[in-house]
Amino acid sequence: MTPADALKHPTWKMGNRITIDSATLMNKGFEVIEACWLFDFAPDDIEVVVHPQSTVHAMVEYNDGSVVAQISATDMRMPIQYALTWPERAQAPVPKIDWREARKWEFHPPERAKFPLLDLAYDAQRNGGSATCVLNAADEIAVGAFLQNRISFPSIARVVAETLERMPNREPTSVEEILEIDKTARRVADNVIDTRSVAFAPAAVPARA
Repeated sequence: MTPADALKHPTWKMGNRITIDSATLMNKGFEVIEACWLFDFAPDDIEVVVHPQSTVHAMVEYNDGSVVAQISATDMRMPIQYALTWPERAQAPVPKIDWREARKWEFHPPERAKFPLLDLAYDAQRNGGSATCVLNAADEIAVGAFLQNRISFPSIARVVAETLERMPNREPTSVEEILEIDKTARRVADNVIDTRSVAFAPAAVPARA
């Protein structure tokens, strides 16, 4: 997996970091953390499924088994607009879904062994304290290193995991402390990459005939 390969998202057009986070499923881990804070959920109350068509963006299951879904075009302008105009609904510059067209929606459980960053995000939220701050900082450094061909694609998760192991979890009491934790985590992640550069280096891609 090269940076060029990982940046070819089949349905979304996003910035480089978000696209790589999508390829590792870290973006879903961040969304689990966001949902916990926004809706006062425990991590285990939230499930992630892989939906290749990128049309159903979230679902809420009620006690009686009924499900309410948020369904829209694969375009972030609509939810961004709604966040800005809530509770009003305004016309959005995105295509509408044509319900007369035949379509198929698939949902699959994530292959967690292939995407360890998802479980790292769940664990960070369960652990609380500074863990999620460290998670985000380490991921940003690791993704940047991958995009610069300094580390391999699987090494993104290894860098994040080792940074979390090296950083003691604590309860921040101020914004300044959170910023200091973020800065330290980035420095630790860089050190992890530098000290493990041979182990983390991407494999050579054979030349095509």
